[in-house]
Amino acid sequence: MILQDIPKIKHTQSNNFFLLCGPCAIEGEDMAMRIAEKVVTITNKLEIPYVFKGSFKKANRSRIDSFTGIGDEKALEILAKVSEAFDVPTVTDIHEISDAALAAQYVDILQIPAFLVRQTDLVVAAAKTGKVVNLKKGQFMSPEAMKHAVQKVKDAGSDKAWITDRGTMFGYQDMIVDFRGIPTMKQYAPVVLDVTHSLQQPNQTAGVTGGRPDMIETIARAGIVNNVDGLFIETHFDPANAKSDGANMLHLENLENLLSNLVKIRKTIQSL
Repeated sequence: MILQDIPKIKHTQSNNFFLLCGPCAIEGEDMAMRIAEKVVTITNKLEIPYVFKGSFKKANRSRIDSFTGIGDEKALEILAKVSEAFDVPTVTDIHEISDAALAAQYVDILQIPAFLVRQTDLVVAAAKTGKVVNLKKGQFMSPEAMKHAVQKVKDAGSDKAWITDRGTMFGYQDMIVDFRGIPTMKQYAPVVLDVTHSLQQPNQTAGVTGGRPDMIETIARAGIVNNVDGLFIETHFDPANAKSDGANMLHLENLENLLSNLVKIRKTIQSL
């Protein structure tokens, strides 16, 4: 069972896709709680297995003056508070070997950023914590190459690996999702589609990543049709003023309608 190693996960018998969802970065306790409360309400209503997502720090910024976090342990403590308050599992991304043991004390899933998924020592450190490791496919990597990242987790003594597709570089300033990669990567591990990061427009001259949030439902629908196991969606109640990745996040008020539509599509696909 895909979700068997995740504590506090609910609705696993619903046969729905699972959802990793929350803000790009933890900006503070109030905002995290506000977003979590809304998403938990929606996912309980729709019986979607849910994991709260939030980065405790952002290490891969284009500019040195970009927001990187509110403090590592402060942000991790907020993630733990969200988990306790709403009885949901949590996921955060790590960037350095030392992050693995630290973050594992607070969250249930460790995520390896796409830029770092070939960093063997980082992947091994995450696997050795015993947590589920969510491996984001590098924008520069083929789906077939991800079998080696999964094998690193296995060689480190764990079989708790997921793969998340977050698009492939298309020129210098755009991303494209090759849906042929989903069945390929499902041979190696459960597959998640990162809808919002797949719509980034990186390498802008201003040094701030752009995005196409108007295409979120299009990409999400295609992922469900192509049998992804889970979806990854970043959301915020005020994307325009979010401190990180606001340009490609889904407005929180649009989440319920999107997920309702995706649940209907999922049921249709399963009936074929």
